[in-house]
Amino acid sequence: MNTEHPLLLEIQKGESKTLEFKQQLPKGQQIAKTLIAFANSSGGKLIVGVSDDRQLVGIREDIFDLQDKITSMIYELCSPQLAVQIYIENITGVELLVVEVARGSLFPYHLKSVGREQGTYIRLGASNRVASPENIQQLELQRLNVSFDSLANYQYPLEKLDLTVLETAFKAADKALTLEKMLNLKLVIEEQGQHYASHGLLILLGKYEHVMTQCARFKGTNMSVFLDRKEYTGDLFSQIEQTEIFIKNHLSLRAEIRGLKRYDYLEIPENAIREALINAYVHRDYSNFGRNIKVAVYDDLVNIVSPGGLPNGLTEADLLQGRSEIRNRVLARVFRELGYIEHWGSGLQRIKQICEAEHLATPEFLETGDFFDVKLYRPDQNSDGGTIGGTIDELGGTIGGIVESHTLTERQIQILELIQKQPKISYREMIEQLGINKSAIQKHLEALKHAGWLERVGGTRGYWLVKKEV
Repeated sequence: MNTEHPLLLEIQKGESKTLEFKQQLPKGQQIAKTLIAFANSSGGKLIVGVSDDRQLVGIREDIFDLQDKITSMIYELCSPQLAVQIYIENITGVELLVVEVARGSLFPYHLKSVGREQGTYIRLGASNRVASPENIQQLELQRLNVSFDSLANYQYPLEKLDLTVLETAFKAADKALTLEKMLNLKLVIEEQGQHYASHGLLILLGKYEHVMTQCARFKGTNMSVFLDRKEYTGDLFSQIEQTEIFIKNHLSLRAEIRGLKRYDYLEIPENAIREALINAYVHRDYSNFGRNIKVAVYDDLVNIVSPGGLPNGLTEADLLQGRSEIRNRVLARVFRELGYIEHWGSGLQRIKQICEAEHLATPEFLETGDFFDVKLYRPDQNSDGGTIGGTIDELGGTIGGIVESHTLTERQIQILELIQKQPKISYREMIEQLGINKSAIQKHLEALKHAGWLERVGGTRGYWLVKKEV
């Protein structure tokens, strides 16, 4: 059982989104910026009496005078007033002063002397940053308990929009997309008898340029060499589908033999990939029009990066406990309505469980600056019993073009069954009936002959003989 002081354990982890330490009391504006950034983000603790290398040096001044100074600084420099606790912690005989700030509710907090536009600070990682206009807008919406995607865009009256994509998505879920439904979901905002699209509706329809996904396959484990690159735009549903296909096409297959059939599975489970993608699209920050989702496939992992850190003061520790804070309420409601989301706050835990059940390395979920970063690890390509040497596109369903005598793919079974019915079938007839090209047919036939499943009798005017029972 670990009996170390809880605050010491925090200090040993280093500075973070919710922790900063100083060897001595910093200047007024410096301490105010940190406390303001904490209040605008996830709250946090400023600890005085700790060096940069995490050593406890203690307080050399009168600790009660320090408390008074800090209280005066907060009152004089910060607006609105912060909710702050100032107290002493004694760790192994060393006295530290802790200034603890709760996440506020009167956003945006700022330096009085500078004003909101230039004096608002937020916490990104272990540093304080001047808030951008988009950050300030988000803070103002949080104060009003409103999400960006629920606001109306008055440049888009409802009657000018083609809703076919959304209607199709609702129909596929056996639900009707009525005007009343759209008003309830805040896809449509009614003002003075007029109906306008919300940002959420326009995001779903892909009407904004920044609603796009950039995908890349890199050689090795870094970004130095591209193997493939795609950009997807349009409605959110098609972007999710296209991005999922891109990822799957660059992953390897693993095989499981059941009787005479071989079943191929992705090395990273499809459910984990889809869950991670939906999380990225539903929770990304759409209020910043200069950024988009980026997906990268490396030799060792799949990386999904979405703009915007964790919303509404959420921390990584909160995520692991299943806490849910929803940045885009309209999108979240629609995806829940359509069955893409089952339970709030369960997605990341489910990804972790799916991957661990397949004996993959535990996925990583990281807030990296103003982005959220998901890493899904591929199996060790050098380990035993791992994956088949190639991707879906490269293999066409065979193991390096050779079928072992006890394995068959679905496509090869189709070919054998077709030949059993029509032993004199031509290449052209196979192409027409199976819907695949000549080179693929030839590759499958060569693999089947090599493995002893098939024999050609009598040359070009002969026939095919299936040598084993399918």
